[in-house]
Amino acid sequence: MPKMKSNRSVAKRFKKTAKGGLKSAHAFTSHRFHGKTKKQRRHLRGTHMISSIWNKTYSELLKK
Repeated sequence: MPKMKSNRSVAKRFKKTAKGGLKSAHAFTSHRFHGKTKKQRRHLRGTHMISSIWNKTYSELLKK
């Protein structure tokens, strides 16, 4: 039986943490910053944790 492949699009977007959570970059950070406030831009920096609702779904796709 062949090896299971991880979903490449999910693997590029999410990273697994030590406790099993998933982190990813924020949306709305690629262009058009002139329409966003300084506060919005500041809060969009860095990464955020994925909701527990989606955690199981994306973890399944990340399995190799």
